[in-house]
Amino acid sequence: MRGDARIPWEQWLRPVDEPGLPLQTRLRQAIVAALADGRLGPGTALPASRILARRLGVARNTVVAVVAQLAEEGLVRVRPRSGVVVAEAFATPGPWAVRDTVIAPSAAASDPPAPPTVDWARRLREAPTARPALAKPAGWQDAPYPFIYGRHDPELFPTDAFRACFTRTLSRSRQPRWTPDLDVDDVPELVEQIRQRLLTRRGILARPEEVLVTVGSQQAFQLIAEALFDGRTRLGLEDPGHPHARTTFGLRVPRLVPLPVDAQGLVVQGMPHLDAVFVTPALQSPTTVTLAPARRVELLARADAHDFLVIEDDYESGAFAPRAPPQPALKSADRSGRVIHVGSLPKDLSPALRLAYVVGAPPLLATMRRLRHAMVRHPSTLLQQAYALFLSLGHLETHERQARLAMAKRLDGVAAALRRHLPGFHFDRPAAGGSIWVRGPAWLDTDVLTEVARTHGVLIEPGSVFFDRPPRPCPYLRLRLSSIRVDRIDDGVRALARAVADVATARVSAATARRGVAA
Repeated sequence: MRGDARIPWEQWLRPVDEPGLPLQTRLRQAIVAALADGRLGPGTALPASRILARRLGVARNTVVAVVAQLAEEGLVRVRPRSGVVVAEAFATPGPWAVRDTVIAPSAAASDPPAPPTVDWARRLREAPTARPALAKPAGWQDAPYPFIYGRHDPELFPTDAFRACFTRTLSRSRQPRWTPDLDVDDVPELVEQIRQRLLTRRGILARPEEVLVTVGSQQAFQLIAEALFDGRTRLGLEDPGHPHARTTFGLRVPRLVPLPVDAQGLVVQGMPHLDAVFVTPALQSPTTVTLAPARRVELLARADAHDFLVIEDDYESGAFAPRAPPQPALKSADRSGRVIHVGSLPKDLSPALRLAYVVGAPPLLATMRRLRHAMVRHPSTLLQQAYALFLSLGHLETHERQARLAMAKRLDGVAAALRRHLPGFHFDRPAAGGSIWVRGPAWLDTDVLTEVARTHGVLIEPGSVFFDRPPRPCPYLRLRLSSIRVDRIDDGVRALARAVADVATARVSAATARRGVAA
């Protein structure tokens, strides 16, 4: 029988809705899904290609090509006079059962879940750093004005160059470079590119054994914390500061000590006794100020005199930084080996690529390699090889040049829009970076504003998540610019101004109601 007429082929084999994929690929996904979940069991006959093409609304050649590919791989078999049937390779029981020619869900699929037998509330240990953090609301990708971090921006991502590097890396001749397990090592080509192309322009000279590749900067923080911190460790953190660093470091339960920040960066004078300090000297997160030269010297001198470590996150020193960074990295002036330098590889390209590196003393990195091996062995060698090729071909410099110009336009645009639509808000237009730190009126609670702004299609980052002990109300907010087009910025700030007006109106109404109750 050439295809069971009772099977809803149009529903089961309709090509998936992924416009970025070729039609053949989408049809193959639909067929494999029907095979894998048991809707089409072994021996089930598919309709003739002409009939299936007509019922799915696709060209017959498309069906023929997909079926031929599946047959070559042994997922379906072509039987003389019987047509195409599902092979035994997919003899996996699924949630569907075929009983007496009636296709219906199996009983198990509708059974109520068994009552829980594990007391998870007793077993789970709540993270000690449980507190408000940067989080994206459901459906954030569809917001018209996303002043937040994390969305892919096709204007800034060098798609063609990056795809070409992956394609070359996947060639047969280069497969031996990325298919083996590297155990505790990294891809030598990437380590060399980091040393020669990235660290030298930050003034850092490092040997290969002083460089470790990680799955993003947060894994770098985690490995540092696992290697160095315990409940007695006193860790100084900028306040306001990097919320993800505070959360990750806090998992090791060190004693977190907030350190003030002003217009010259971290305040070094009067710093209490510490075991380590975390700092973002290039562009402070979130204020975007640069650590002043005198304070850089004083910080390193205090670290030597009082024997504490300095963890330097080279935050946004890449594509969004000025053409000539105002200061080299702190690590470049490290003479005692106590500065641990963390840099992100492709964050300027896309936050989803998750590749970073640590530069530090060999004994520390040897321990971190063993810890990394216990967690993930090593970051993807395919990604490391592709990014090494990307760097070696000079694509990063091209990307940085374009991204720098694009971000400068966005910074100019948001500064003009804030002056136009929110004249009572204060900010300093940063020389570089992908965000702007804004202070509203003292009465404004930006936690409330964040929720109201969302109803206007505007997503912002409330300032409270950056503080260890935020002021109440907290009038600060951060506007990220890496996810919004320059032509959407003015409308976005105008919508934000409407949200501010709504909050102000609600505040007045609440005050009036309280006075009425008191009277």
